[in-house]
Amino acid sequence: MHLLPAHVHWPLSGLEHGAFVLAGLLIYLASTRLSREHRHPSAALAWVLTMTLLPYIGIPLYLLFGVRKVPRPHARLRQVPTHQGRDEAHWAIELGQALALPAATRNATVSFQADGQAALNVLLDLIRHAREQIDICTFILGHDEVATALTKELTLAAGRGVKVRVLLDELGSWSIPRALVRTLKQHGVAVQFFMPLLPNIRRGRVNLRNHRKLVVIDGQHVWSGGRNLASEYFLRQDHSPAWNDISFVISGPMAQQAHDIYQQDWQVASGEVSFVDVPVCLPSGPATGGLMQWIPSGPDHADDTIHALLLAAAYRAERRIVLVSPYFVPDDALLSAWCMACRRGVQLTLVLPARSNHKLADVARAPSLRALMAAGAEVKLYPRMLHAKAVIVDDDIAWCGSGNLDARSLFLNFELNTAFYDARSIAWLTQWALRLANESHPALPQPPSAARELMEGLVRIIGFQL
Repeated sequence: MHLLPAHVHWPLSGLEHGAFVLAGLLIYLASTRLSREHRHPSAALAWVLTMTLLPYIGIPLYLLFGVRKVPRPHARLRQVPTHQGRDEAHWAIELGQALALPAATRNATVSFQADGQAALNVLLDLIRHAREQIDICTFILGHDEVATALTKELTLAAGRGVKVRVLLDELGSWSIPRALVRTLKQHGVAVQFFMPLLPNIRRGRVNLRNHRKLVVIDGQHVWSGGRNLASEYFLRQDHSPAWNDISFVISGPMAQQAHDIYQQDWQVASGEVSFVDVPVCLPSGPATGGLMQWIPSGPDHADDTIHALLLAAAYRAERRIVLVSPYFVPDDALLSAWCMACRRGVQLTLVLPARSNHKLADVARAPSLRALMAAGAEVKLYPRMLHAKAVIVDDDIAWCGSGNLDARSLFLNFELNTAFYDARSIAWLTQWALRLANESHPALPQPPSAARELMEGLVRIIGFQL
């Protein structure tokens, strides 16, 4: 055995030493931040191992994509209405109060659109009748006939004196031609891009996207749901039918609350303010009508609100849970809660597209589907692209909106769902979801090969947890 002489050592240059120390500090800082962001343990471990073993890759990746929560002020106290009645004392409303969500309100009307052409007609008609203000938020604005029709109506509205604002996600709408944006601006339409990529790469927020779908008309009517503003969500494309999706229009105090949510996102996009709380006060509204509530979720909320409500609902369900989503990659806690619900006798039905528009999502969902089916759940595969998102629990509550049942929607994106507490809305959504299930074929459990199981795990961790 040969030993080096005592006077021989391996000196580091000042630059190398500084880089080594900086890498250690960044790993420490990132690791401690992970523990405060309520990140899934496997994702936290993956980040730490990547940064430790491959620091020249892992540290830059974390700095670019690793942020999951952003600072915000402490939640303001909720103003509880003194006229709150027995029917407003719902467990989800009480939990929403603890999560600093906007107050549940009664609204004059709600109408659902399951047909794409009907949904487009309703949206364009709302814009045509706007008199004061139109606020639009979408993840994707297409370069197609829907965008053309929308642009025409928005420019006409601006021409008659309506204040029009369009908020687009920078990543989701990256492919729209800048000529379309210039046309909107030339006709008086204000356009903002949420989380511009280059500035937010430096701040580690490039992975935080605004996935909300919202159109607010005069603070009186609001159009929302799961549809982006592109043709495939509304109209038949060549030989392919429109994607199956859902949207709805609510008239009442929810529209003013939607305006407040939109205003916060607009201010963040314009750089006027940092991330702030959504107002939680109760606007004035009718004493009768359907009871509904906005469920915003995202990095600006201290809690993962949609995830928290789904988890609580899984343990409270008594008879039935119906899930509809294009993608299904839940975290272990939520998957376990659904499996436990099945084992205690709750009938759980999950409806997914047989093949979605994201191949990796179809690969990553397989372990969760096997676990659910083993627990006794009914998994149904819809024969064409299904983009709708809905959750119905017993005859007690229903949610639908922009949030998918995957880790990106539950923990990373800015999302907006709506909770429906009235019997009529819950019944409509239940019948619609069960009709989709009846038009689908059952998924068959297939044990994976070792190679397939390894690939599923890698896709799940890299694509849906980091």
